[in-house]
Amino acid sequence: MKRSTEKITSREELVSVLQNLHSMKGRSGYTSGVFDIVHAGHVDYLEKARAECDLLVVGINSDVSVRENKGSLRPINGESERAAVIAGLACVDHVFIFSERNNNKNVELLQPSIYFKAGDYSKESLSSAAMVESYGGKVRLIPFLKGYGTTSTINRIVERFSPAGDEGSLLEMQGKKPAVFLDRDGTLNEPVEYLHEPHKFKMIAGAAEALKLFQDKGYYLIIVTNQPGIGLGYFSKEEFFSVNKVLLKAVSEAGASIDKIYFCPHSKADNCSCRKPQTGMIRRAVKELNIDLEKSFVIGDSTADLMLAKKSGIKSVLVQTGNGGKDGLFDAAPDLVADDLLKAAELIFNSHS
Repeated sequence: MKRSTEKITSREELVSVLQNLHSMKGRSGYTSGVFDIVHAGHVDYLEKARAECDLLVVGINSDVSVRENKGSLRPINGESERAAVIAGLACVDHVFIFSERNNNKNVELLQPSIYFKAGDYSKESLSSAAMVESYGGKVRLIPFLKGYGTTSTINRIVERFSPAGDEGSLLEMQGKKPAVFLDRDGTLNEPVEYLHEPHKFKMIAGAAEALKLFQDKGYYLIIVTNQPGIGLGYFSKEEFFSVNKVLLKAVSEAGASIDKIYFCPHSKADNCSCRKPQTGMIRRAVKELNIDLEKSFVIGDSTADLMLAKKSGIKSVLVQTGNGGKDGLFDAAPDLVADDLLKAAELIFNSHS
């Protein structure tokens, strides 16, 4: 039997391992996580993933990336210890540690046959999903066992072992992070009606650099975009994802990474709760991330973005790119107005200095 230390390797070494497996028609599986305090839910999830592939690779988030995503109190255990515990599971074949905040680079290099994520995600929210499907891979969501979670485990420890009166939840202890909720078309990229062809995508000058500045200042980067062309049948979700792939590459080259992408595929006639200015996408983000709404911003080029901010109780920034707020659909005034996203970043940082 392989010792756990023999399973821990580098991402670069695993590239050739997976290529050899694929050449022999074998199925590789890949998943990732913090795995800070391993519980029965983790084990069940990894065993189910391994049952669907011939070789399972697990990426472990580095200590630095965990602190960026979950706050200064995490992780409880260091990256080497967390990697050793996961490598000790019989269902896991290889383990590596990575420092990026998402899996785009891992997927790009490894190209696993199956990309596994826990079932509390949706495929639409995974920035790597389009990349996986672009080379013929599959995205597989596996539900976690109910009643298990690292945060709830830590909270039980705090409640049971803290002195009376000092109890508090982990989320309260580690603090929240602000977010910038970003429109896509007209804010990040040049507007193209019903954009679905990757070669027509063009990043607005300075937008990617602005995202890097926001991320360096500790903001979540969250895209919230209406895509009625999907519901109207003008293009498919896969075509939407293919455009996002170009966007993510441009952002990555600037040294940043998008935390979440939420989109509404419905037309106005569907009367859904997610189409901007309805607040469904922001409510979902708040549910999935520890967001400080009071310090957050909605940035976009339309009055729908401004009304979204107003309904959500968030400050808004209108950029003069794209529509520049001239669509006239909703009666909502911005808190700040900027020439473009880069200028918006400067205005926000100056207002907090």
